[in-house]
Amino acid sequence: MVRDHRFLIDCGEGTQRQILKSGIGFKRLNRILITHGHLDHILGLAGMLSTFMRWEAIDEMEIWGSRHALNRVHDLLYGVVLMGRRPPMPIHLIDLEPGVLLEDDYFTLSAFRVTHRGADAFGFAFEEKARRPFLNDRAEALGVPFGPERRLLVAGQPITLADGTVVHPDQVLGPAVRGARLVHVGDCGRTDDIQDFVADADCLVIEATYLDVEADMARQFGHLTAAQAARLARDAGVRQLILTHVSRRYRERDIREEARAVFPDTEVARDFDRFTVLKHQPVRKVPTPGRALPQPEEVEEAEETPES
Repeated sequence: MVRDHRFLIDCGEGTQRQILKSGIGFKRLNRILITHGHLDHILGLAGMLSTFMRWEAIDEMEIWGSRHALNRVHDLLYGVVLMGRRPPMPIHLIDLEPGVLLEDDYFTLSAFRVTHRGADAFGFAFEEKARRPFLNDRAEALGVPFGPERRLLVAGQPITLADGTVVHPDQVLGPAVRGARLVHVGDCGRTDDIQDFVADADCLVIEATYLDVEADMARQFGHLTAAQAARLARDAGVRQLILTHVSRRYRERDIREEARAVFPDTEVARDFDRFTVLKHQPVRKVPTPGRALPQPEEVEEAEETPES
């Protein structure tokens, strides 16, 4: 969530059930960003649409993805779920291209290409726009009163004081300060071509499907190891690393320990985890009241199901 905007990145099987269990609801959840078209990243769209057909929780749905991904999404929604019926709301399938996707006065959302096995894959960067801080001491020295005059200066407009003195924004605004930056990468087979896009991120969310002991298998299937993801975070100057898409063959603590040996500020995400990313503050994991989650030692190993 960015201010009043809500985004869902990928929609695996059972997503609508997990949203219901989380309590965050579907209101305004009308933009879905698809990293790539493999089935484990889009199958949940069928359940989402079925839920919306019963509840009509939103006015329209935007699904952003590559042409390959959108072709599969179209077949899933219109060929399997709807089967000739009209959708309960307008559905817009938007072809992704690298660059800025959305922009308002406060933030930009951009897409960049990611290398993954045989698919047009994308990562996404959410970035607050830089702001010039208001310098109270300078304003007081110039006699700028509290109230609308200060708001005009912050908005970049000069003001005239009661004695006729004109005060310009540059007199009371400091140098621009970069806003918070969150980068999300889905499945990924290499890191050298995305380092510039994740550089200096306050938070990087990225896959870590394998441990380094199976680096050859990771390379074969176009995935990363925990150590590779950690090295990317370290070399790109990332502040917080959050790992996802972990194979169930591993214990969570093994993934975490391998990554933290390279990049200490690492977390392994679980269902229902919530994090806040704010400028000039450490990324914070927000407690979820009343929900007891299993400890890492309780997670049993299971074989990974290959992607479709």
